[in-house]
Amino acid sequence: MQSNRSYLHPVNLVRWTGIIDGTSLLVLLLIAMPLKYWADMPYAVTLVGTIHGWIVMVYIAAILYAQFRIQWHFGWTLLSLLAAFVPFGNFILERVLKRRQDQGKFEVKSIPLVWLVYAIIMFTFLDLFTQLPVMSTYATSLGASAMIAGFIVGMYSLTNTFGNVLAGVFTDRLGANVILKAGLLMTSISLLLYNFVDSVELLLIVRFLHGFLGGLIVPAAFTYMANQTKTEKQGSQSAITGSFVGLAAIIGPAYSGIMASRTSVPFVFTTVAVLGAVLFILSMIFLRSNKRSKTRSDREVRRLELNSGMVRAFLGAFFLMFSQGALAYLLPQHVESLGYTSRLSGMLMSIFGVIAVLIFALPTNKLFDRLQPIKSFSIGLGLMGISQLLISQSGSAVFLYAVMGLYGVGFAFLFPAINTLLAHSTTKENRGQAYGIFYALFSAGTVAGSSGLGLLPVTFQHQFIVTGCALLTCVAGVMITARYHTERSESMNA
Repeated sequence: MQSNRSYLHPVNLVRWTGIIDGTSLLVLLLIAMPLKYWADMPYAVTLVGTIHGWIVMVYIAAILYAQFRIQWHFGWTLLSLLAAFVPFGNFILERVLKRRQDQGKFEVKSIPLVWLVYAIIMFTFLDLFTQLPVMSTYATSLGASAMIAGFIVGMYSLTNTFGNVLAGVFTDRLGANVILKAGLLMTSISLLLYNFVDSVELLLIVRFLHGFLGGLIVPAAFTYMANQTKTEKQGSQSAITGSFVGLAAIIGPAYSGIMASRTSVPFVFTTVAVLGAVLFILSMIFLRSNKRSKTRSDREVRRLELNSGMVRAFLGAFFLMFSQGALAYLLPQHVESLGYTSRLSGMLMSIFGVIAVLIFALPTNKLFDRLQPIKSFSIGLGLMGISQLLISQSGSAVFLYAVMGLYGVGFAFLFPAINTLLAHSTTKENRGQAYGIFYALFSAGTVAGSSGLGLLPVTFQHQFIVTGCALLTCVAGVMITARYHTERSESMNA
């Protein structure tokens, strides 16, 4: 006789919610959409689409729960997510999972705390990426001019920078655990404030608070992760962390774009706030504070002495997001100039994200434990710089897809490298401050890439070239200085 516990087996939850999700997708595609376009009943898509959106959220929650409890290969999580977007994909996946389950392949395990931190990191970037497709149009719907709408969009990154720095300081003073929980709670509250916005002035205030409070989480989360990871595993750990950031980059814009068109922007942010509140409760239950040394003085806690590893990590963080900001600003214009629609721009950004996530999640992530961070840094930023130069010369969609795939490979090499460099160049006593500056430079790089390039009196093709040259110049500088320090060390030891 099958026990109730077997019915709640994580794989069974994925199978059954997947069947419901697959059914709702077919209803949407085969019934609701024909009713909208052939029977003039648009409400059918609105109703079924909303129901389907909620079902997808439950399905994703079941997948994440299975990842935590079974700790299966991350490829199963990716496959389960992809099946949600393919007609009949869930039904095929259900049979495959059942066969593997009958063979005893999926054993339930205790949830490692590291997965809760992964989920928190994913939440933080999901919060960021859900804003991208909807914030400017939301601002203009409230009466903001194009210039004010741009300022409202940038307000988040601006105040996020200060939140990052402050979080770094207090992470070293109070511990990553405390700042992580406080950031989760306050960010969730700030997301709920969008429900009370009815003017441009109120939106500016909420954006200010949202950006600042959201900036508290990332430095604390990455500091917590680095403190819990063995030195020789920092590369692969950073790669797995990057896969969650990549998933947020893929899911966030698609989710907010679809749901905002069917409900409202505040509703989208409310659902993200609920996720943050759930993670806050889980962190209060499971994440315990680490005991701090009582012999360390406040002065020692505050002090952060820069070294070459930190500087390289900081440079990598800035130029990674400088490149991202440039893409967000320039790629749609370039695609439009070639005669394609904005849909191609979205697909190109998704391709780069998918390539990066695959490299992060597959066994290829072990490469980052074997490859020296400085080499991974140079390969990654170099490929991203070359990709920017190639985009400026591209004239077809096929070529653009290939270049963005190359860009995704570069991103996959660079992200673990800069996190590993920072972890190796810091101690538990100053790591919070270092990550605070690190992610403040993330925000600064985004602003410089998206807004700064627009100030240059050149065509957007030339702006791609400027971006590529800036990235390659950084690579050359890092390689030259690294070689100089190596030769100097060898001569001193001789």
